[in-house]
Amino acid sequence: MRCTINSEEIVLRCAPEHRLLSILREDLRLTGAKPGCEIGRCGACMIWLDGAPTNACLVMTYQLEGRKVTTIEAVAADARSLPVREALAGCGGLQCGYCTARVVMTLIHLHGQTPPPGREEAAALACGNLYRCTGYGGIARAIDSLFPEA
Repeated sequence: MRCTINSEEIVLRCAPEHRLLSILREDLRLTGAKPGCEIGRCGACMIWLDGAPTNACLVMTYQLEGRKVTTIEAVAADARSLPVREALAGCGGLQCGYCTARVVMTLIHLHGQTPPPGREEAAALACGNLYRCTGYGGIARAIDSLFPEA
């Protein structure tokens, strides 16, 4: 299988049912996507597949032919992530770091939409992410600062 991961063309040589999360973490040593529930509910393994937020635990090798995968490692180096990272840090939306990648990936995706969603829509779209140690207060404040009501 040929695909692009973080702007680099990759040839994958593994079983077609091998999960993208395993490929990223074990084969490519891109550990920003974290294993969590491994059934697509928690969002700990968030990546962008062709620009859309996707749980890497649900993507199999056979689904990657010609696709573009972007991980937090590439997103964190992109200047477009700065407003989201600053809002999360300034609002107390970060603690242990386990869920940080998925929060950043989700909020950058939403923040980059034209037109950007309003506060309520952004909060609803981000609700599929489960947060462990910070609770939801700091993340909710970051969403409020990033997506003011029109």
